[in-house]
Amino acid sequence: MQEFQIETAQNVGIQQNVANLGDRMLAYLLDSLIIIVYIFISFLLLISLDFDPGDSWAIYLLLSLPAFLYYVLLETFWNGKTVGKFALKTRVVKLDGSKPSFANYFVRWLLRIVDVVLTSGGVAVLSILIKGNGQRVGDIAAGTTVISERLKVSFQDTILKQIPQDYKPTYSQVTLFKDDEMQMIKNLYDDARRKGQHNIIVSLHNKMIEVMQVEPLQKPIDFVDTVIKDYNYYTQNM
Repeated sequence: MQEFQIETAQNVGIQQNVANLGDRMLAYLLDSLIIIVYIFISFLLLISLDFDPGDSWAIYLLLSLPAFLYYVLLETFWNGKTVGKFALKTRVVKLDGSKPSFANYFVRWLLRIVDVVLTSGGVAVLSILIKGNGQRVGDIAAGTTVISERLKVSFQDTILKQIPQDYKPTYSQVTLFKDDEMQMIKNLYDDARRKGQHNIIVSLHNKMIEVMQVEPLQKPIDFVDTVIKDYNYYTQNM
């Protein structure tokens, strides 16, 4: 699963998982099935009521509108989702991670004619494969993409940290933190170490000192690492 990075208003990078092509195609097939079933039932209903197709074109047109506007209506009022996207846990977002406006949804829906309808999805598939960040032509024009909301969790992504059996904690004040706070600290710390962002580690160090009311003698990077280990020690032994 590909990833792309968005920047928040606070200039904090967040990794988003781009929905893979398989999920998008399955979501499309499911949505198409729903539209076909709706149209089939609508026509059966009209036939059962003895409507003359020649005299009832306005009724046929009215009944076909929900199918015609299916994507733009559902994505607008369901936070970037359709039934297919909901089932496959995908969603339309802007490239900065924010919620698209109606104009964004409308543009990507309008260009679906080129992406999907006229080319049987060929242009959409080609664009997604070449672009690399989940964008078909409609997404490029609208400034959107489709992300996966499935969580990829590994041991490193959890709050757990391996510590020796004879580990001796240093800071009992770590119990002032909650699990979600320590998880955020660990995520920021691990990411900052990978990217060599010492300024983020220093900021974490300063904030944690303020909360814990301690005066450590360790360097910021060692202090944060120790606090994470201490938190694991106390929570695993409580």
